[in-house]
Amino acid sequence: MRLVVPILTVVAAIVALWYAGSVWMNSQWTLDQAARNKQTLSFTQIVRDTMDQKRPVLPAPHQVAEGLWQGVFGQAVTSKRSLVYHAWITLSATLLGFAIGAGLGVLLAVGIVHNRAMDMSVMPWAIASQTIPILAIAPMIIVVMASIGVTGLFPKAVISAYLSFFPVVVGMVKGFRSPDAMQLDLLRTYSASRAQTFWKLRFPASMPYFFTSLKIAAAAALVGAIVGELPTGAVAGLGARLLSGSYYGQTVMIWSALFMAAIVAAAMVGVIGALQAVTLKRMGMRQ
Repeated sequence: MRLVVPILTVVAAIVALWYAGSVWMNSQWTLDQAARNKQTLSFTQIVRDTMDQKRPVLPAPHQVAEGLWQGVFGQAVTSKRSLVYHAWITLSATLLGFAIGAGLGVLLAVGIVHNRAMDMSVMPWAIASQTIPILAIAPMIIVVMASIGVTGLFPKAVISAYLSFFPVVVGMVKGFRSPDAMQLDLLRTYSASRAQTFWKLRFPASMPYFFTSLKIAAAAALVGAIVGELPTGAVAGLGARLLSGSYYGQTVMIWSALFMAAIVAAAMVGVIGALQAVTLKRMGMRQ
């Protein structure tokens, strides 16, 4: 109960500010229409109209909730108007890119920890790679891969992998290096090989860092998949819904797709969190 009340208070404050922003940003259209018709509107009439515009500048919370409900439960999941259908298209590319990025990140981290040359060369390049805006590199990846006949899911997965590998690299390098000198010296006294030291000490010690980095990487992978859908003019996926909404001025559609993306990201992070709890408990670690 101690946690519920503060959370509900913050949510209520956000919703109240959101409604106030909707009235403020949507009222201009209402006033312009009233001026054309030579009408004088009361404040109550202005508020009522701003809450029910078909193409509002800022949709009210109940409009977004209605759009989300209709997109999820008001359509067949196979319908191209269903947010579940579009979310699955985006999630497919996200999961593939997430798997590639996480695997690549772990392998690079192993190499960085065990090889000084890789530590001095690969890590700076990994950091530098994240300074390139994804909106600039995404069209390049799409065009290059299309030129060699690779289209569809995989190019979006590559963009997701590009964004998701870096958190895993940084987290796992930190995790592999988390054992202190005393623990490493103890294994040396037992004549443990580098492989034994890795599997018996470094790898188990890195688990908390591993799951934390996976949570960040999952959210980044979803962003990468959505961004990958934008330059292709995709007809399916949450990115496609964002494009359609922007083309036709359907702001409710845009916000519904954004909230659906947030729900998908939260679900992925929740699954990883559940796996973290089970894994660390079985390993006897405190969270």
